[in-house]
Amino acid sequence: MMKKLIYASLVCTVALSGCEKFLDKTDPTATKFSEFFNTEEDLRRVVYSSMLDVYSGPGLTAKLPYMEDGKSDNAYSRTESHHHQLIANGNFNSNTQAFLYYYELHMKHLGRLNVFIANVDVPYVEDEAVRAKYKGVLEAIRCWHYFWLVSRWGNVPYYLEPADLGSATQPAKSKEEILNDLFPMAENIANNLPPDEYTSDAYMFNRYSLKALIMRYALYFERYDVAARLAEEIMTSQKYELHPKYGDLFQYKADKTNKEFILTMDMASHNNTATNSFQHLAPQYRTGNGQSFVVPLKSLIDAYWTMQGDPIDASPLHTKEAYELNPKLNRDPRLAASIYMHEDMFGTEPINIYDPNNPMYYERPRASSSGYWFRKFVDQADAFRSGGNMHFPYIRYAEVLLTYAEAKIMQNQVDALAKKCINDIRRRAGLDMNFADVTLPKYAAYTQQQWTDLIRNERRIELAGEGRRYDDIIRWRIAGQVLNQPALGHTRIVNGEKVSLKIEDRAFRPNNYLWPFHENSLKVEPGLRQNEGY
Repeated sequence: MMKKLIYASLVCTVALSGCEKFLDKTDPTATKFSEFFNTEEDLRRVVYSSMLDVYSGPGLTAKLPYMEDGKSDNAYSRTESHHHQLIANGNFNSNTQAFLYYYELHMKHLGRLNVFIANVDVPYVEDEAVRAKYKGVLEAIRCWHYFWLVSRWGNVPYYLEPADLGSATQPAKSKEEILNDLFPMAENIANNLPPDEYTSDAYMFNRYSLKALIMRYALYFERYDVAARLAEEIMTSQKYELHPKYGDLFQYKADKTNKEFILTMDMASHNNTATNSFQHLAPQYRTGNGQSFVVPLKSLIDAYWTMQGDPIDASPLHTKEAYELNPKLNRDPRLAASIYMHEDMFGTEPINIYDPNNPMYYERPRASSSGYWFRKFVDQADAFRSGGNMHFPYIRYAEVLLTYAEAKIMQNQVDALAKKCINDIRRRAGLDMNFADVTLPKYAAYTQQQWTDLIRNERRIELAGEGRRYDDIIRWRIAGQVLNQPALGHTRIVNGEKVSLKIEDRAFRPNNYLWPFHENSLKVEPGLRQNEGY
């Protein structure tokens, strides 16, 4: 009897949980599914709530893209309950709450999506093309869930229909089986979606934004030919372009007007509720509400190469120590556009992380323990407001260019287009192209490993603070190297010695490339098998 109750609970959770916000709008006397799912507006609301509950809720600190770097060597997340800190420092096991939170969040919404997709013919619509569009968007979100789950756990339960007691007890499907199904299915969905962005709902998938997502995961799962083909298709469409000024993308100057964001967390995706990126990322400033929840680390600062496109330990102009002590010395302009640091101005306040009387003093509870802050998504117009109206990119065109270049490099096919992609990124960033142009003779003898090192670093600094780094260090299998280093901050000379602020020690074990299933999940889903090492 107990097993039946557990299975019934699982099916109800998988099939119906996550509908709460959608159901809030219904007639309280409604007793049938068709009574709250019968109009075109109901279909639209399902799409909106499917994004809001998992991806675009402005208070979802565990899921917001700019918070995700806290899982990686790019940043430190100071609040354990946000679920990034313990993943970065390795202090977790199969009872850690983060893994129950993430797994249940995605699986509940997959159940919800399966129910609505199975019933998509129920609502009345004037134009069947509208029904087809909304169905395609819902199917695209379902693919996104599965790509994400497989990237974290490997083998997972896989359903494309509402679950019943029989299916809920089946073994998880293998990663390869799921991916072999997902990639062609997702491309077919994309080809049937409208090719243009929606006027007011930029968070909804269209043909090219879904192809950009498929492209991302094709790169992650080493399907390099697919990644390169899709990247080239997006480039050829000429629907997107690099914005002229990099830093403006992440401020109110261009967050809503650029042609670079391909899939966007816009205001419509969360019903125009206030965004919180200033509160989450900024320092406490006078009476402002900055919380410094996720802050950059020295590892990221040192990753910004020179104006000439060289690593700081391979520059003929200055020593590595000189660059460490003065991060503003001859550096890639993306550093200044992305990071606040010691001796910068924040509003009208000079940042002095070592002055106890300064609001940005590194030991203050709401200051940065690293001495650095993200400048991305921190617009000072929000300093004394209760919230903002910032738009955030899930995917932008720069990632398409980086993906094409990386996919070609990994196939040892560094063609003219791959070099152009890198040059376009570097030129827009403001590097000195007399030296940084990768078509120059000095790059002609580059080995595949040298090209790999270059593109990985370009990706890291171009997309810093946008939630891509953790996935990258996992798929590149370098997390064991970079997350077994202490989390350090600002560096200076003290009594003749070079000293860096130390935040915490970190650890990453070989089995951590996959996450553990939480013990609660194993109890209610007999088809799950714990990942090795947990």
